[in-house]
Amino acid sequence: MRRPRTPVSWTIIGICVAVWIGELTSPAFLDQVVLAPDLGRTQPWRFITSAFAHATTILHIGFNMLAVWMLRGLETYLGGRRFTALYLISALAGSAVFVLLATPGSADWYTGLVGASGAIFGLFGALVVVYRHLRQPMTQIWVVLAINAVISFSVPGIAWQAHVGGFFTGLAIGAILISESRRVARGGTDRSWLGLAILTLIIVVALVVKYSLAGS
Repeated sequence: MRRPRTPVSWTIIGICVAVWIGELTSPAFLDQVVLAPDLGRTQPWRFITSAFAHATTILHIGFNMLAVWMLRGLETYLGGRRFTALYLISALAGSAVFVLLATPGSADWYTGLVGASGAIFGLFGALVVVYRHLRQPMTQIWVVLAINAVISFSVPGIAWQAHVGGFFTGLAIGAILISESRRVARGGTDRSWLGLAILTLIIVVALVVKYSLAGS
């Protein structure tokens, strides 16, 4: 039996590894992709590029890429395009919540964010919804999430805001995709892309409001 192909998952891993090698080769490379709240308004690509960058320690990228590999089954279930949307929108949301909770003018307004954790927590969020839909045991998922929650809130230097933003966005995306799959099964029209577009628009509008109020 042939194993399901998961090209998007492997592409994400490949890009992250390539970016990490670029960081090791040139420290200035990281400055071009990291997200700091004060840079987000004029350089919005950083909301996504930061999710493909990592600290130069092997543990950071190693654990995150292991998580992507372990969760690649979602790509098989959702399909490549929906999995890509899930990953990127969760990454955007993780970065957005990091900015939304930062205080203009304070130290965290100038603190950089890197890492795929927001997107990965989005995968976990969607996985929770899929498992409930399939009536699969969820004990292992809750244990993994509980461990990661303890680490996120107890270890200094971890952007828990991105984890929270990614996870709840993943829940929302999972709910949209499963709801629409049920609609299609009943003979209805698939409106999942409209739902994902509206969710993305909400995130963008929240950021616009944040930067407008920040005045920077």
